[in-house]
Amino acid sequence: MANTTLSSPRILTFGEAMAMLVANTPGDLAEVESFHRRLAGADNNVAIGLSRLGFHVGWLSRVGTDSQGRFIQQSLKAEGVDDRYIHLDEHHPTGLMFKERAENGADPRVEYFRRGSAASHLSIEDAASIDFQSLTHLHATGITPALSKSALELTRHLMQQARQSGASISFDPNLRPSLWPSEAVMRDTLNELASLADWVLPGLSEGRLLTGCESPEAIADFYLERGAKAVIIKLGPEGSYYRGTLGGSLESINVPGQPVANVVDTVGAGDGFAVGAISALLDGLTARDALKRGNLVGAQAVQVVGDMEGLPTRDKLEQLEH
Repeated sequence: MANTTLSSPRILTFGEAMAMLVANTPGDLAEVESFHRRLAGADNNVAIGLSRLGFHVGWLSRVGTDSQGRFIQQSLKAEGVDDRYIHLDEHHPTGLMFKERAENGADPRVEYFRRGSAASHLSIEDAASIDFQSLTHLHATGITPALSKSALELTRHLMQQARQSGASISFDPNLRPSLWPSEAVMRDTLNELASLADWVLPGLSEGRLLTGCESPEAIADFYLERGAKAVIIKLGPEGSYYRGTLGGSLESINVPGQPVANVVDTVGAGDGFAVGAISALLDGLTARDALKRGNLVGAQAVQVVGDMEGLPTRDKLEQLEH
């Protein structure tokens, strides 16, 4: 099923996708009787979002040889994501999650069944066939290195190889404390990985936890001092903040949030923001335009039940931006 007809992907993301069963009615998951299936996973959300905007995106992962693994592969292929780096694992299952139907814009509760999943067995060997010379951008998240020691080694390897080949690198910490042995290990590991990236995209609370700094300016300086060229901080409904040297000299920019009349589900908002900001920078736009587009796409994501259903096509994006 691998896609070998096209040239190698220009953009690469990697990590774990899960089949997600979303409750059709609000309430305790123990009492819900019907669900509908969706795709979940921060890095594949970004892959889908960039693919919808016309970028040639590959996604690297492992999925089980089970029905949910086939569902994930088929879903990504249908979205135009290059599947040549998806490895089939005969020995481990595809991850699964259940999500509550949230009410009144609250964060829905989620239950994961991912321990020992195929993706947790990702390793450097899975990167053997990647054409780094064709790569212009790599997007990494802090979820993949939390899955296992070998997945952390793969994350570090991909970021180092991408940097050596001249590709730009974005890094979204995407904190999942429950996956880490301790908060200290999470903080030290993710800050080390962030030092390998050009663009670091934490949320404000994530940045505070990782750096020990309070203000957006201080959080940004923490990462700029460690090698980042741009730090873009998600401020939720308040918008976003940029500090960096993408324009040649150090500048700081605040852009207020995009008003949303009806928040349906906040899960996926950060991935939507990443799609907007990263695509704008890849399009050669300014940092201010990247914040505006990030806010805009993030606002689309919170108006739907699924994680990535609100991510726009290029035509839809152009309508929204004008």
